[in-house]
Parts: sequence; C-alpha cells; structure tokens
Amino acid sequence: MTGPLVLIEPYANRLGGHHQCTLVALAQARPGSLVIAPHGIATEAVRALREADARLVTAPAGQAATVLGAVSRLAAGLSSAGQRLFRSRRWPRRLRRVPHQITLIARCLTEASALRSARRLDPGADAVVILTASEAMHGAAALLGGQPHLRFVHEAVTAEDAVVRLLGRLARRGEQRVIAVYPTQAVGDQFAAAFADLPAVVGSFAVDDGRRLSDAERNGGRAAFDIPASEAVVCMVGGWWPYKDIAVVDAALGRLKEPLHLVVTGSPLDEAVLERWRSLPDLRVHTMPGPVSESVLRLVYAAADAALVARRPGTGKESGLVMDAARLGVPLVVSEHDDALTARLHGRPWALTFPAGDPDALADALHTVIRQPPPLPGPEAPGPLGMRSAAEQADFLTRTFAPLRTKES
Repeated sequence: MTGPLVLIEPYANRLGGHHQCTLVALAQARPGSLVIAPHGIATEAVRALREADARLVTAPAGQAATVLGAVSRLAAGLSSAGQRLFRSRRWPRRLRRVPHQITLIARCLTEASALRSARRLDPGADAVVILTASEAMHGAAALLGGQPHLRFVHEAVTAEDAVVRLLGRLARRGEQRVIAVYPTQAVGDQFAAAFADLPAVVGSFAVDDGRRLSDAERNGGRAAFDIPASEAVVCMVGGWWPYKDIAVVDAALGRLKEPLHLVVTGSPLDEAVLERWRSLPDLRVHTMPGPVSESVLRLVYAAADAALVARRPGTGKESGLVMDAARLGVPLVVSEHDDALTARLHGRPWALTFPAGDPDALADALHTVIRQPPPLPGPEAPGPLGMRSAAEQADFLTRTFAPLRTKES
C-alpha cells in the first residue's frame, strides 16, 4: 500500500489548523498524490505539496466537472444573498433556514465536481478521500461525481430539511458507493439515526506528522510575544464558535489571584470580551487575530506552558486543538465535555482536566499551571488519543477504500 491517493480538501484555502496539516502530511506520506482544492489553496501548503511531489489541481478537469463547479458557485452565491436577506430573526425560521439548505446543495455540487476531476485525472488511485465533506447528500455527491469515495464528516452544522431530504432519498443508491469516516464515535452516533444505511467507520482525522516543537521554537515563541521565560503562559487557539465555552473562561479569568499571560489567536474573536480581559489586574493578554499561517500557529503554541480547551458539555466532535497540542508537545488544560476524550486523557500528567461549565475548577487548574507547569507530552502522546502517523493513516484510508474499489469492479 504505497500508491498515490486522491485528496480533496474544500478548506485548503484556509490558513493553519489541522485541515492543512493532515492534507500535507498525507501527501508527503504518498508521493505523487493528486490534491484537489476546489476553492484554492494557501501559499504555505503549495510549497509543502511541491516538495512532496504532489499534483495540485484548483480548477475542474473536464466538461462535467466544469458545469458542476459553475452551478455550485451559483448556488453558493444564492445562499450568501439569502443569508443576508433573512438575517433578521423577524423572518420565520423556515425562511431563515432556506439559505443554509442551499449551502448543502452547493457543497454537494462542489464535491461532485471534484470527484469528476478525480475520476478523469487519476482513476487508479489507492483511495479517493474528501477530507472535509458535507454532512448531507452523500449519495448525490457520489452519483453526480461518478466516483466511489471516502468522506470525513466532522460535524453536523445544518440539518436536512424536507427538500434536501427528498433529494437525498432520490440519490440513496449512491450511498453504497460511499463510506463515511467519523473522527469520533460521538459524531458517528449522531449521524447513525439520520443515515442508518450509510456505510461508515470511525477513525481520527488528525495525523501525527512528527514535527514536535523544538527548544528553539519555544524560545522564539516567548521572544515573539515578549514574555519572560519565568512567567506562566496559556494559549487559546481558534475562533470562538458556539460550542466553545467562552463564558466559563471569562468567569475563571476573573477569579485569578496570580499573574498569567494569555495568548489568543483565531477568528472570530469577541473584542468586547478581550477588552474586559485586558482590564484584569493579574492577566496580560496577547492577541494574534486569525486566521494565521501554520508557522505563526506554531509560535503561539511554542510560547505556552499549556493550551486551554473549554467546550460546552456534550460536544463530541474531534478537537483539533487537543490533537495539535499532543502532536506538538504542549500540555493541556481541557474541559471534561466529552466522556470518551476525558477517559483517554485520564492519568496523563500533561493534561489537566476540569468539569465542563465550572469556572472555579478552571481557575484552580490555571493556578496549577502558574505555580508548576505540567510536563511536556512525550512523542508517544498522540497514540492514546487515536492519532496515527501519516503513513498509518494513508494505509487505513487505502484499506477502507478497498471494498468500494472491489464493488465498483
């Protein structure tokens, strides 16, 4: 199992994060792989892919792919216009949801266009994988794309309404040409009821690329933010999305009784909250508005004694921040929002956990970091979290895709 893969990443244009890391690592593990980035690709990823001898495609290949891509762009434009038009909550909920349903259709058409390109450019690949796939219309993407494939479904952002469900039923036979890959069992359980007939497996998305932070990077991170080596630092990475419990972090920081540096990066951020934190007597806030490149992201992690992950109870999607911290060698302060993740972190000296939704417990954990930073995770840390090396992940994808290839033959 050493042949090239087809890697489709609609989010390849986004800076930083584990989407870019996984894409590049898989391409490096399988030289000559075909990378399809329907919405373009970040410059730093282009350099890494060239070094891996990957073939990069950012435009549809063939007439069918071109037509599907054009219709997808039209649908995406309609969705954006609809979201602006129906932004106010004065509109009925049914109308406010229409643009999001059009978004699901647009994403399906984008995937189908990329799959058509894959079929045309590399019909013999070891596996065809959509690394960040839509949560809906799986069968339609396979039928329109004419290509069996694996699809990583990370979370349910928008549920299907009646019209999209109808389209899904019409294309249900296409689901037998698809295997969904859910990064966590919780995500798999969430989708099992809605897509009971969709073949699926569970496997971590993030991969361990072996690029741990060096001592030079750690020194450089402190210097970049002008933080003395003797002072405690915690970082918060990523946009403040609804599943992140910023309110608990806000309350906990207000309870600090000892000095702490907090490095914040991501998009979106709430400037009003940041201003409130800047006024706290024992907190010094350093902000790096996102999105940021992988190199800058590494500096943020390198500056920190620990990475803070606070989520709302019951959030079961894979945490890219937890995975990044483990692979880079950064200790964690993490909420017990997911029982499976908490069990995996139990007993790890580099991971301090606190009950989700409890600001007092979080404040205690931060004081622990201030007084005695946790030890760095070792190179073995990604394993207990279910993370594979890039080569192991490529083999897993090849094995998982094999039944689809046999069925197609």
